[in-house]
Amino acid sequence: QVQLVESGGGLVQPGGSLRLSCVASGFTLDDYDIGWFRQAPGKGREGVSCFSSSDDAAYYTDPVKGRFTISRDNAKNTVYLQMNSLKPEDTGNYYCAVHPPSPHSSRYICQMHAMDYWGIGTLVTVSR
Repeated sequence: QVQLVESGGGLVQPGGSLRLSCVASGFTLDDYDIGWFRQAPGKGREGVSCFSSSDDAAYYTDPVKGRFTISRDNAKNTVYLQMNSLKPEDTGNYYCAVHPPSPHSSRYICQMHAMDYWGIGTLVTVSR
């Protein structure tokens, strides 16, 4: 049974940092497309950062460029999202998602939400 479980969310002040983790079980993460998505209160879900198995670089949505970093540890079957210099507008539920290896770019899988498996999310609140 494929399962993704996120952790690491919480309340943080503006300018602070958090590292989100997503542990995968029921399959081996190697070579899968990976991504983080978020949904702010009252808004639709958006792709934050994705890394396609067919691409050389990760995609980041413009508001998080230079502040967020997506990574993976295949030995731990885990995906990470390092978030620095957090802003109130980063507040939302953050979801990890994966897809078997695809021919698509990192940008495509993020913008098209081209993922097969999703976690249940972890809440990030940036506030004083």
